[in-house]
Amino acid sequence: MKIEVAGGNITEREDAAVVVNLFEGVAHPSGATGAADSALDGAISDLIAEGDVEAGRGAHTLIYSLGKTPAKRVVIAGLGSRDDFDANAAREVHAGTARFMRAKGMASYSTILHGAGIGGLDVYDCARAAAEGIALGAYSFDKYKSDAKPSPETSTIVEFNRARIPEIERGVSDGRAVADAVNLARDMGNEPANHMTPTQMAETALEAANETGMALTVFDRADIERMGMGAFAGVAQGTEEPPKLIVLRYDGDPDDPANNLGLLGKGITFDSGGLDIKSASGMLTMKSDMSGGASVIAAMKAIAALGPKINVWGIIPATENMPGRRAQRPGDVVRAMNGKTIEIGNTDAEGRLVLADALCYAVENGLTRIVDVATLTGAVRIALGDGATGVFGNDSRWVERVIAAGESVGERMWQLPTYESYKRQYKSDIADINNIGGSGAGATIGALVIGEFAGASNWAHLDIAATARATRESGVNPKGATGVPVRTLIELARALGESSH
Repeated sequence: MKIEVAGGNITEREDAAVVVNLFEGVAHPSGATGAADSALDGAISDLIAEGDVEAGRGAHTLIYSLGKTPAKRVVIAGLGSRDDFDANAAREVHAGTARFMRAKGMASYSTILHGAGIGGLDVYDCARAAAEGIALGAYSFDKYKSDAKPSPETSTIVEFNRARIPEIERGVSDGRAVADAVNLARDMGNEPANHMTPTQMAETALEAANETGMALTVFDRADIERMGMGAFAGVAQGTEEPPKLIVLRYDGDPDDPANNLGLLGKGITFDSGGLDIKSASGMLTMKSDMSGGASVIAAMKAIAALGPKINVWGIIPATENMPGRRAQRPGDVVRAMNGKTIEIGNTDAEGRLVLADALCYAVENGLTRIVDVATLTGAVRIALGDGATGVFGNDSRWVERVIAAGESVGERMWQLPTYESYKRQYKSDIADINNIGGSGAGATIGALVIGEFAGASNWAHLDIAATARATRESGVNPKGATGVPVRTLIELARALGESSH
């Protein structure tokens, strides 16, 4: 979908529809909505007076212009209360409008920026939110459908004050880079497992590297075993699909190697549970168990395009977890890259195993600030539902910084405890640790097992098991893969890059 910027009066646009907006409590609209009201001979004001315009956030009222404007339709997007309207709200409104237009089968539409007038928001922020919202809202995964409903081909952001256009264009460019990354992660998470294999994940990383100039190294099974990644290799030994350790590098501050960030993503392209096999219903969405890895590849692509002053590594251990004839067994003991041994209490607790070796690799390569992302535990859904990603870590200030990055882009997170006393739950009688910890605090135990391999780094773990997929459209998220937390990872790299100046 094209997102364009144009100067002029929105009421003069020749599109299938033009979009204006309305805050709650406004009886006589001004600005672009007032201009549309005048062009329609006061029809908007009359409809407001009759109670026929819904101004609640996410609502849309469609009016036929009856030849009074070049566009056949005028759509009023409800913004809700002015008091709590911000860039995140603007993003959601634009996303809802894009879905509304797709449902109506409109090929093109023009819109004003929401919040840049009486909303009082920064023009760049509004433009970026608009581009993100439009591209995220227009998303659909119809690759395998023969009767897919097309999204609008073009959305044009119209600005009456032409002096603002350069800043709007900058915001649209940045917002589009972010949204395209989220949609890439969505595509990867929605692909069936017979298509999105570890090899295909590596190919997708290669495409991102070629487009942005990032460095890419892909290690195969022999390399993984040679480097002593016994935890990763143990998970991979039950599948015929070749495992891949995918490493992307963006050097945004090559003169200061210590200014770094490591993004690690669980890349289990299908999780059967291994010999501790899942139920049929439990396996149904396990094609998306690589969503953490997808989010890292996608975020790295946008980070390289946006160019923050920081060195960022993306590390993705990718494999299937299958009950093949060579699959690891409950009771096996594996040795991670740092020498620590792990007893396999359950083969379905495999994400923490592959991330253990990925974390060892990150620490060995000098990364001091690390975030890992994984669809790790069903327990995090019990704790938080699908309203927030669970966050864990070994440094409160680092965790707070990650949460703040998510908050600023509308991806909600909530910190859960990692008290030392929990560690007794995963003690092993025959190895250094077990990969499970009995009943209770399942999300915390999973995080702490990974954290055993963080070394002296500042480390945070994002459990996206409940937020990586949605069962219905809401806000900027479609049904299916959401692309969480791509925007958080991008914002974190941007904010760290700015603070390093």
